[in-house]
Order: sequence, then structure tokens, then C-alpha cells
Amino acid sequence: MATPKKGRSASAQSKPGRSLALILIAIAALTGGMFASGHTTPRLGIDLAGGTSITLEAVPEAGNEAAINKTNMDTAVSIMERRVNGLGVSEAEVQTQGRDNIIVNIPKGTNSEQARKQVGTTAKLYFRPVIATEVSGGAGAATPSPSPTGSPSDKPSGKATDKPEATDKGTASPSASPTTQGRAVTDALKADATPSASASDKPKASPSPSASGGAADASKLQQQYAKLDCTNAKTRSAVGDGVKASQPTLACGKNSQGQWQKYILGPAEVDGTDVDKAQAVLNTQSGAGWTVTMDFTDGGGKKFADITGKLAKNQSPQNQFAIVLDGDVVSDPFVRQALTGGNAEISGNFNQQSAQDLANMLSYGALPLTFREDSVSTVTAALGGDQLKAGLIAGAIGLALVVIYLLLYYRGLAFIAILSLLVSAALTYTIMALLGPTINFALNLPAVCGAIVAIGITADSFIVYFERVRDEIREGRSLRPAVERAWPRARRTILVSDFVSFLAAAVLFIVTVGKVQGFAFTLGLTTLLDVVVVFLFTKPLLTLMARRPFFANGHKWSGLDPKGLGAKPPLRRTRRPAAPVDTKEA
Repeated sequence: MATPKKGRSASAQSKPGRSLALILIAIAALTGGMFASGHTTPRLGIDLAGGTSITLEAVPEAGNEAAINKTNMDTAVSIMERRVNGLGVSEAEVQTQGRDNIIVNIPKGTNSEQARKQVGTTAKLYFRPVIATEVSGGAGAATPSPSPTGSPSDKPSGKATDKPEATDKGTASPSASPTTQGRAVTDALKADATPSASASDKPKASPSPSASGGAADASKLQQQYAKLDCTNAKTRSAVGDGVKASQPTLACGKNSQGQWQKYILGPAEVDGTDVDKAQAVLNTQSGAGWTVTMDFTDGGGKKFADITGKLAKNQSPQNQFAIVLDGDVVSDPFVRQALTGGNAEISGNFNQQSAQDLANMLSYGALPLTFREDSVSTVTAALGGDQLKAGLIAGAIGLALVVIYLLLYYRGLAFIAILSLLVSAALTYTIMALLGPTINFALNLPAVCGAIVAIGITADSFIVYFERVRDEIREGRSLRPAVERAWPRARRTILVSDFVSFLAAAVLFIVTVGKVQGFAFTLGLTTLLDVVVVFLFTKPLLTLMARRPFFANGHKWSGLDPKGLGAKPPLRRTRRPAAPVDTKEA
């Protein structure tokens, strides 16, 4: 008698415990990681947790209405996404609506307020030389800004540094004196726009012709500067409207004491696109505390070296340059020497948050268009809670219907299917909880819908396998061989079905934006987990259960009763009758 070959199927059949142990260890490890990270629940999106929805409208610059086009709008969306994600805000949505609107949805979270401030600050980022500056206390009430106290260090450091007594509150860089705005070591400005006025100049001193474009323009700008009241929000919002980067302008910004400071600024030749990278760094070696380091592009580094070389020759405040974002001066560092290395460091009494805010604006602040905040609406957490509750109820109803169907139709096999569903749910939940802090994944309502749809996909895989096993039993085979013979054909069908589902989810994720991506991501994730559960849990568990008398003997409640399935009698060989013998011949 020929002995059966011991192949891979026999080995897998004899050691199903290894696969079960592997998936249980994976669940334990994921659960442990979830509790160790402190994130025991998935992050929720704006529609479930509440948050802020902002509508931004693109504003055309004078004579350049054609700038509002699809290319520039898409570029603005990309920069806004990077700016918000740079703050670690989860599930923020930035997408265009119509021709000139951008919708920004920021979920409620740790950094959502900072994100809203920075997304609302959407104008282009420029570095302009400071021609004159003073504290704004109302029209005609401004007082001139004194020179910075102290003197620059004689030892070159390769960077423009702040005075040690400077402080920073995050809205502007630290200042070198009580009445001047923040001083920090930074970026570059235009060499040919640098004024030659001295530190003793009064605010009435007009900028040089190269900076103002002519004596008449300089006089007009000086008159506007004298009347400018930065404490008036309406007046402040109109400052700089329609002014090109190549022209001098007025600007406002807060100093370290929270006072509004007004400026005359020269033309800008260095803008946000010249900054390659900026980041907040804790400098413990020099004792400078939190600083902001910047790397420039090749072209930006050359511009930066030229302007800092010229600014370093001037007296305060004309050795400063202002970082202007959305018409506001967010920093006005002074320069000690020419910075030729293509990088710079802004130092001062920053804290971690203020350093990260400034670095984020420098990295992602240069937009191709100017935007204004058209509307702001708040989504309450109560509304999100109702939506989540409705989604969970729908999921529970769907799961209950699947379980009832399995119990009525498959009876004892339903035990294996229910355990497989529980394992799939455990894997899905722990992975979603861990993906929150890892890739900023947040669970929104479409994602919940994707998880509900996945219940049907997972149940479909069980049904395919169970039906293959029952077909083998109908052919007259006993349970244990039927389980192994049915697996190759069921496996092929399951893989093809899950591949189609995953491909659909991947295409949907790529071609859509916003909340629909949450549905596609969840559907793709649960489809992959379905393959893992069927291969490492359902199949090994059924192999083990086939050895139990309840299933092996075909109990009528097992779902594998040969009589109930209409099984054929076992195939047996029959002997052919012998040919009749001719007795006469014999």
C-alpha cells in the first residue's frame, strides 16, 4: 500500500497551533503598545470630535487678477496642509471650493487654535529692511524708538544674535530694548533697498530714494506713517493693501511688551520661497535656549548674504529687517555682520511654542496668493457625538444581522466565524488607536462607514471557506480531509475577492480628497486584516475543531451534518464479475 506523502498541507494541518499563537501574540503586542503609548482610543475627526471650519477667499493683487488659477490654488492648498501638519494637527482638511475659495477644517485638539491662527495668516512671506519704527500709541502719539542697549559682540559668531535681555511671546521676536519689537537672528533683505539713515534719525526722516522710489513717494509714505495708528484694527487691516514686493510699505506688529509697533519697510528681495527649511532647536551648549535655525536655497543664500552685509553697516533701527507675514511684522531681528553661509539662527528668549510657531511660518509661509478669512464656523462635539452614536448603532445592527444569519445557517460553524470577527475587530481597533499618534490618522464618520462595510467583506471570506468544506462533505469525504481539500480553492477565491476590494479602496484613496479618504483608508486596512485573520486564525481554528467529535462526527447542530447536507455515500470499488467458463472447452 502506498503511504501518503507528507507535504506542506499535512504539516500545516498537524501544527495549526503555531498560526493561532502568532496572531494572538500580535494582538497582545498591539494592545500593549496601545496602553504604553497612552492612546487607548482612536483619534476622532472634525465631524465626530468637533472643531473649526474656515473659508478663505483668494484676493487678487492689483493688476494681477489672472493669478487666481487652478495651479496657484492647488499650490496654496499644499502649503496650507504642510503648515497645519507641521503643528501635528490630526485629520485637518484643506481643499478648494469653486474658483477662489479654500475650505480648512481643523479638528478640536491640542494645537487646533495655533493651526487656525497660522492658516488664517495666509499672505505671502517677505523679508524687508526696516527704515523706521516706533511704538504706535494712536495717531500723532507715537514715540520714537531708541537705539538698542548694549553693543554687538566683537567676536564673530556667524549669525545675527539677539540681546540677552530680550524676551519673546510668540507674536513677535524678542526685542533688544523695551520699546523696539523683537530682535532675532534671521533672514535677508535687499541690499539696494537699505537706507543710509543713522540711529539718531527721528521717525520723520524719510527713507532713501532707492527705498521709496522718489522724494515725492517718500514724503507721502512719511505722512502716512505719521498718521498710522496700529492699535486700530480697521486701520491695521488696511496697511500694505495693494503694495508690491518691489515697493516700500508700512506695517504693524506687536513688541515683547504687547504694544503695537509701526514700521516703514523697504522693498523686499528675499521672500518665503527662498527659505529651504526652518526648525525650532533647543540649543543647550551655548545656553541660548530655544532658537530658530534657517537654511536658504542657493539663490536665497546669496540674497541673504548681500542684504545682511549692507544692513550690518547701519545703525539701529536700520540694521534690522522685518519678517512680514500677512501685513504683520512677526519678527524684526538686527544684524551684526554679513551672513554668508546660506543659513542663519534666530535667537532670543523663545519658549518651545513660540520657536515652533515662527519656524512653521518660515517653512510654509510663502503662498502664491493672498487670502482673507471669509467665514468661520464651529462644529460642536455634541453634534459629532450624535453622529458617532448613530454610526455605532448602525454597525451594531449590521453585526447582529450577520451573527444571526451565521447561527441560523451554519450553526456550530458560527462559533468559528464569530471568534474570527472578534479577532478582526480587536486588530482593527488597536491599529487605528496606534495610527493616531503615528501618522495622525483620525476616525471620521465615513471611516466608521468603511468599518461597517468591512464586516460584510470579512463574513464573505468565512462563507466562501465554509461552503467549500460543505461541498467536499457532500462529495462523501470525512471532515478532516474536507477541511484540507477545500482550503486551496477557497484561498484562491478569498484572495481574488480581497484584492478587488483593496484595489477599489486604493483607487478611491488616491483620486479623492477630504473625508472620503477616511472611508477608503479604513476599507483598505480592514481588507488586509481580513486576509490575515482568515489565514492565521479561521483556517487553523477550523482545522483544530475538525478533530473534535462534535464536528468530526457530523452532529446535526455542527453545520456539517452529512445527512443534512445530502452527502453521497462513500465511493467504494466493486469487483467485476468473472467471465463465464466454457466447460466443454475446459
